Amino acid sequence: MENLWRLATAQDPNPEDYQGIEFWSNPERTGWLTKQGDYIKTWRRRWFILKQGKLLWFKDPTAAAPSGIPRGVISVSDCLTVKGAEDVLRKPSAFELSTAHSTMFFLADSDKEKEDWINSIGRAIVQHSRSLADNEVVDYDSSRR
Repeated sequence: MENLWRLATAQDPNPEDYQGIEFWSNPERTGWLTKQGDYIKTWRRRWFILKQGKLLWFKDPTAAAPSGIPRGVISVSDCLTVKGAEDVLRKPSAFELSTAHSTMFFLADSDKEKEDWINSIGRAIVQHSRSLADNEVVDYDSSRR
């Protein structure tokens, strides 16, 4: 039933969103998080992987094999903020990840796990924004000739 719902609402990620990312090999961070659904606001425990500027999630660690298909993918290039959200959700170890179009909520197993995920995702956001800035170098001297 869940698979039918995912197909009907086009929730499966586009393969181009994770193409070329060997998420099963040497990820930057992995672990369990409980994620609030996008449409039906239920909480589900999922296996998350952060690698190469992508946050991917799977039903469980065995689904994150080379032949696995993520249940969702977020590019850190789309992320604006990642911060604690205990005050918003009134739940311990909660945090949120915001893009221009939506805010996703997560629950970690402990405050330390929450802080580790916030730091890892935050670092990935900064690294991605730096790589974009490096590619957009403007040569001011060339206009002075």
